[in-house]
Amino acid sequence: MERLQKVIAHSGVASRRKAEELIVDGRVTVNGKVVKELGTKVGPNDKVEVNGVPLVSEAPVYYMLNKPRGVISAVKDDKNRKVVTDFFADIPERIYPIGRLDYDTSGLLLLTNDGEFANQLAHPKNEVEKVYVAKVKGIPFREQLKKLQYGIKLEDGMTAPANIKVLSVDKKKNTAIIQIGIHEGRNRQVRRMFEAIGHPVIKLKREQYGFLHLKGLRTGDARELTPHEVKQLRVLATQVRKK
Repeated sequence: MERLQKVIAHSGVASRRKAEELIVDGRVTVNGKVVKELGTKVGPNDKVEVNGVPLVSEAPVYYMLNKPRGVISAVKDDKNRKVVTDFFADIPERIYPIGRLDYDTSGLLLLTNDGEFANQLAHPKNEVEKVYVAKVKGIPFREQLKKLQYGIKLEDGMTAPANIKVLSVDKKKNTAIIQIGIHEGRNRQVRRMFEAIGHPVIKLKREQYGFLHLKGLRTGDARELTPHEVKQLRVLATQVRKK
């Protein structure tokens, strides 16, 4: 017997957090009866339906996408804009992104149908380091970058320390290219951090997610993660959680 939200997450319908919302909203039935209790346990012979659709267990799949700019990190969009799952039209599994990259941000994004895995990586306590390369307006002073390194106050609180490296500066164009590594995943965090020191982001790309990097993956291309990479990510998330 397993918890209902875990069974839903494993089926690929939604992450565990989203599954909990579906249960509380009364959109899940077990053997024809609406269930709103999060602690409910079900077995292999129980018939579970979400929004009237029976659960069908899918084999878990794990992908890495080099997301282009101008694409929504979602499975659908109300305004009919391009979404990340459009790049996986040939894949039968119902995958969804782990976390998100802003519409104007490009780079490494993970997608899966494994709700438990997505929950492990997306949970605030389990954040692995994500490395971005930002092109910013103006050339920041060392003192300004130190504020980012040690943590800077944003409207939703102090940021955790960040790893900062200046890759290049262009005095003629008055721009700088800076690498920043963060462990958190707040909304538009990197952009807001640079705005806070007076150097707004012109262009932003996520280059790394933990040990994963974009090498050899062109914009708009995707590849399946190896079983070893999936295992490593699970271990990494667990290690971060124990700190």
